Amino acid sequence: MVARTGLYAFLAANAAAVAVLFVQGGFAANALIVLGRFAGLYGALFMAFQLLLVARLPWLDRRLGMDRLTSWHRWTGFGVLWTLLAHVVLITFGYAQLSSLDPLNQLLDLAETIEGVLRALVAFALLLVIGGVSARAARRRLAYETWHFIHLYTYVAVVLAFTHQVAVGTSFTSSSWGTAYWYTLWGAALGAVFAGRLGLPLWRNLRHRLRVTAVVPESDHVVSVYVTGRDLDRLPARAGQFFLWRFLTRDRWWQANPFSLSAAPDGRSLRLTVKTAGDGTAALRRIEPGTRVFAEGPYGAFTAMHRTRPDALLIAGGVGVTPIRALLEELSGHCVVLYRVTADRDAVLHDELRDLAAAKGAELHLVTGPAVPDRLAPAELARLVPDLTGRDVFLCGPPPMMNAVLGSLRELGVPAPQIHFERFSLAG
Repeated sequence: MVARTGLYAFLAANAAAVAVLFVQGGFAANALIVLGRFAGLYGALFMAFQLLLVARLPWLDRRLGMDRLTSWHRWTGFGVLWTLLAHVVLITFGYAQLSSLDPLNQLLDLAETIEGVLRALVAFALLLVIGGVSARAARRRLAYETWHFIHLYTYVAVVLAFTHQVAVGTSFTSSSWGTAYWYTLWGAALGAVFAGRLGLPLWRNLRHRLRVTAVVPESDHVVSVYVTGRDLDRLPARAGQFFLWRFLTRDRWWQANPFSLSAAPDGRSLRLTVKTAGDGTAALRRIEPGTRVFAEGPYGAFTAMHRTRPDALLIAGGVGVTPIRALLEELSGHCVVLYRVTADRDAVLHDELRDLAAAKGAELHLVTGPAVPDRLAPAELARLVPDLTGRDVFLCGPPPMMNAVLGSLRELGVPAPQIHFERFSLAG
């Protein structure tokens, strides 16, 4: 709540500052140009806010979770596109009113005669392409690596847009404190990206020097990878979190995949457990012990940090059991674990869960059967866990299952602060 309120307050304070700068910059010859400049300023503010959301700063990530930051990033992206589109259209038509040119020729004239306008148009075109490939329909058809590579052009667009703002923005030319404000805002946003996306991962990997120690098949389609390194007791990882893993082999060093920890960090080693879902995950079985690892993270708010009750209900679906198994190891108080799978053979790490539950005095229920009928419908949840509303609920699994269970929890009256889940989506 503190982090969310802080982000809202940050955006509101900067929105007010931009409004003041806009008024101090004076008004143009007609209403269209005035509105166009207004939209451009808020487009710039939204772009800076976007950078903060994708910076993967640990303080924000631990409190909000990457899925929520990604959701806000998506909606802020729409704000960037619409405000910049309004900026381009309104400015073009506004200047066209003052000249004898039609809007298209007016836009070309602005690009040819005013410094920075051509760069701004290139930036806008890049953002349109990035927005197009980020639409759900297009995103499903692209490999993560392809989508991520295209997304990197966002930083090119940001730099081009900033140079346009420096060249012709009224906030830069109208007052010295306006100039200082925009340099500070952009410097802080880009600095956050540099620190969170480059500086911190490099520093942690140089410090911990991670490498694979063992690769253990759990079943025909599931494998666990054990990783060790130096000073792992100083790595701020918690049960329920995940890393972006790069295994530095000749054919995989450029691929980064998000995998949760499947055991609570003990200061000596880390373990991830992965289900085969393509060539990349299948290749994990062939990784040799001693392979160097570059890991970004830990990421995620799916931890015991946000507990509100002494007892907990852990609900896992399929390979979503990996962070649930790690959480069970760390959590105190009485725990009930519901593990939802289609058939017994799909219950990854079930033996470990059973032994761990017995050692901790927890209840473990293996819920099997097809997706329909829903085996975790409200009546069944209430039967298995009569004191459900008095527990924290941690949920991880396939999206359809998670959506169904979240609906059941709401129907049973479980307060929202007691429900903890994360969809492990990535921004930028």
